[in-house]
Amino acid sequence: MARTPRRRLKVFQAHLGFYETIVAAPSRAAALRAWGTSQDLFATGQASVTEEATAVELATAQPETVLKRPVGSAAAFERDPKGLPDLPSAPARPAAAKPAPPPKPAADRTALTGAEQDLAALDQRRKAAEAAFRARLEAIEAEKAAAQAAYVRDRQAASAAVVAARHAYRQAGGRD
Repeated sequence: MARTPRRRLKVFQAHLGFYETIVAAPSRAAALRAWGTSQDLFATGQASVTEEATAVELATAQPETVLKRPVGSAAAFERDPKGLPDLPSAPARPAAAKPAPPPKPAADRTALTGAEQDLAALDQRRKAAEAAFRARLEAIEAEKAAAQAAYVRDRQAASAAVVAARHAYRQAGGRD
């Protein structure tokens, strides 16, 4: 009986999703077909040849059959593993601290102080002007009162002179 030559198999491994997979195949192309992908996982570094003794033994016992185990576990490779890998909890993110807004610079009061001083000076000048007006008004009132008194005095004197002159005229025989 003639013996058929056996194909030389290589064992390839790849990480696909949650599983680490192995397959015994004669070529990379055959391994990709077994994994059901046309993407060259070898070119991207997602697949490679493995020499791990237990993986080689299991894969060569079932050529071109994909065997899986959860990523990161030490479980045996199986056709249909029962569980998913135990994933570590995601590290807690530190609460993002909002940076404190930079402190506002102290307000410059120079303009306000200057405006307040200008207003106070204006009010002071107005008070001084009003006092000057009052003083001038009082002087005018006093001058008016003096003029009025002089008029009254002079009028009385003039009226008395008219009365005396009229009297003298009448006495001299004059008629009005």
